[in-house]
Amino acid sequence: MDNRVNQPMSNQRYTGKVHPPTDHKENGQRVYPYLPSDELVEAVNLAIILQRPLLLQGEPGCGKTKLAQAVAYELGLPYLCWTIKSTSRAQDGLYTYNNLARLRDSQLLALGQITDPEEIRRIKDPKTYVELGKLGEAFLSDKTTVLLIDEIDKADIDFPNDLLLELDEKRFTIPEMKKEKTAKHPPIILITSNQERDLPDAFLRRCLFHYIEFPNKERLIEIIIARFFGVTEDKSTIPDPDENQLIQEVVAKFSELRELLDKEKGQRGKNISTSELIDWFDVLRRYPHDEVLKQLQGKLPYLGVLLKSWDDHRLYLSKL
Repeated sequence: MDNRVNQPMSNQRYTGKVHPPTDHKENGQRVYPYLPSDELVEAVNLAIILQRPLLLQGEPGCGKTKLAQAVAYELGLPYLCWTIKSTSRAQDGLYTYNNLARLRDSQLLALGQITDPEEIRRIKDPKTYVELGKLGEAFLSDKTTVLLIDEIDKADIDFPNDLLLELDEKRFTIPEMKKEKTAKHPPIILITSNQERDLPDAFLRRCLFHYIEFPNKERLIEIIIARFFGVTEDKSTIPDPDENQLIQEVVAKFSELRELLDKEKGQRGKNISTSELIDWFDVLRRYPHDEVLKQLQGKLPYLGVLLKSWDDHRLYLSKL
């Protein structure tokens, strides 16, 4: 039974306790169970109440991007993702206007090559050449939408400031149409940053903030169980004893390796993350558990899943 809610935004509250089955997909995308901390749940609900973007920081692979899908799933809301690149412009998230298509159609119309009245009306309507971006779609959606603005710090330094009015007042202008568009239902906006550069103070003032701490061993075990075996509100879904032993040992070895890298490297470079633990366990669980448990007592198998540089490989091998 689908126990998700679809309520007016003022009544919506994220609990972090409504999870999809392990094989669930929406719009062709797999949606996984997500286990937020109580502090993160509180931050999401404050963002909903105050209608402010929630800026999420944390080391890469700690689960920042998956939160938005989890919120959308539990609340039964549409989900959109605007992935930021170095070339992204703020306006692209609102709308783009196809001037080339309009010029082409106007030339064909002037040459008399278009005579259909309906087609002529379409060409003369500026709206024909407007294509909404993800933020524009979220503003003009008929339902409250969960929007993820992913890795905002990858864009130009002016990018966040170019969104101040839109994020603050939930409106934008399309000059080509001489119209101002106001959000029908203010979206729930989650923004991720990997701290590759400082964000402007004016932008930060308009956001709520939460730093996602790296999970401890107990939470890592819960994440593995939820990801591969499912989770219910009473947490009754647990693996059998053999699988449980494998999970415990995999998480222990992963944690030891992470502590080693942290001790030797500190803040220099990337440490192994939750996403790599999930991939590693996904590989290991496909082999006989007794064989894997023996391998874990020596040199860790499938290191290429965990360590992504030769320096890290050499560091690990030197400590054996």
